[in-house]
Amino acid sequence: MASSKSRQRALARAKAERQIARRAAAARRRRQWQAGIGSAVVLALLVLLVIWKTGGFSSTPARVADCAYTSVDAGNGVTDVGKPPTNDVVKNGVKTMTISLGQGTVTAKLDPAKAPCTVNSFTYLASKNFFNNTPCHRVTDAILQCGDPSGTSTGGPAYRFPNENVPSPLAPSAEPSTDAAPSAAAGDKALYPKGTIAMAHSAQPDSNGSQFFLVFKDVQYPADYTIFGTITGGLDVLEKIGQTGTADGSADGKPKEDVKISSLTVTDTAPDDSQPTPAPSTAPSTAPGTSAAPSAGTPSSKS
Repeated sequence: MASSKSRQRALARAKAERQIARRAAAARRRRQWQAGIGSAVVLALLVLLVIWKTGGFSSTPARVADCAYTSVDAGNGVTDVGKPPTNDVVKNGVKTMTISLGQGTVTAKLDPAKAPCTVNSFTYLASKNFFNNTPCHRVTDAILQCGDPSGTSTGGPAYRFPNENVPSPLAPSAEPSTDAAPSAAAGDKALYPKGTIAMAHSAQPDSNGSQFFLVFKDVQYPADYTIFGTITGGLDVLEKIGQTGTADGSADGKPKEDVKISSLTVTDTAPDDSQPTPAPSTAPSTAPGTSAAPSAGTPSSKS
């Protein structure tokens, strides 16, 4: 009898232990499930926070900048008017640039499809009246160089940007080159046809700013200058300035008669093409101009 009771107590104890073990396992699973839910909630909140910080819930989501405009230190003729916008840069169509000089008006067709960052910069600077009442500081028998408010050849805006749409180099010639452009072998030269508008820059990389040159006679320079437009009117004005020559009588220098931009505007309308656009020359009958390459002093860049 006692033995039977002992077995019953043992069975009851075993049953109770199994129940306790099952309850402990269930509690463990419940704690693990709750911990998993908590981690998932925290992760979801972090994801939502990142999306909110990056403008994911904004009606105008943040976009990657299209153009790289690098800040430069003040001084050396730098005129700070801020930086151009870098989102939604126009990359098609045409724009009209109108340059009013004391000697007459020059109009040009700008090409955002080939040089979007350059045209974007010019559009921005023109909107800030950056070029108004500024001198053209250099003339040769082939180009007029402008765009430096200080007139020193070292000035420009408080940012710089890389080249784009540079011309293809000419095939190397067996004849020795007479071009005075520094550090350029014959195979590195490119033809800048009459009617071209291109950026001038220093020897430093990615140093485009605001200085530009207007070509009124075929000329060869290193294949390193951004072409961003074509002259559609006023070539005769530029040719007369070139014929007047330089102040000191040299082939390359400050114009003999002051050349000043009273206003420079850029509009989204296409220019009046009633005057034929100069066709690029592929084999000029006479030797192209051989003046020194356009240059612009550049302050040090900073991040």
